Amino acid sequence: MDIQILIIEDDVEINQLVARYLNKEGFHTHSVYNGKEALSYLSNHEYQLIILDLMLPKVDGQEILRKIREKKTTPVIILSARDREMDKILGLGLGADDYMTKPFTIGELIARVKAQLRRYMDFNSDTAQAEPKIFKHGDLELHTGTYEVTLGGQKKLLTAKEYSILKLFLANPTRVFSKSQIFQAIWQEESMADDNTVMVHINRLRTKIEPDVSNPVYIQTVWGFGYKLGEEC
Repeated sequence: MDIQILIIEDDVEINQLVARYLNKEGFHTHSVYNGKEALSYLSNHEYQLIILDLMLPKVDGQEILRKIREKKTTPVIILSARDREMDKILGLGLGADDYMTKPFTIGELIARVKAQLRRYMDFNSDTAQAEPKIFKHGDLELHTGTYEVTLGGQKKLLTAKEYSILKLFLANPTRVFSKSQIFQAIWQEESMADDNTVMVHINRLRTKIEPDVSNPVYIQTVWGFGYKLGEEC
């Protein structure tokens, strides 16, 4: 399968550098330099991964990320000069799968691209080939055959990582997971365990499936340790 990667970066030098090295790795890249152009490409093409700068002319990166997550689960790596922790939390909260700050090394970027693609392609392959299964918990249903989650019969659009986190809990209904255990299971990067990343994704998942985010019933916090699936209601 040809891997198509969209690079949304207004710095021409950085954009072309990233494209050149990704092309050397055998990927096919499209480069765009402003938000308006990016939205046009996203409407007319399918990509397996998106590299996104936040500070873009015409339409900013945050708005583009919101648009992507309205319809797509494509992995998104943010590449930004904004290096504050809150910027990273915001980016992940909007639906990014990874966040890299500038300046960066091209070797680390390539490694992260490959890691995201491997998980995304493995996830889609497993979903397509595995025997379909339906997990039910109260009004919540997860269908592995169709990659569909419903709450009270209403479809919920989850990203690949949100889906994987929810599936992890539904498949292990009595287990309590620490943040590092969730990170290792979903991101598979033990040496890079990031509690904030887990917390952001859990919070984003809760906004989509919990009737009351301030009083979660499906993904509950176990204070001092981590999270668990709530009692069936």
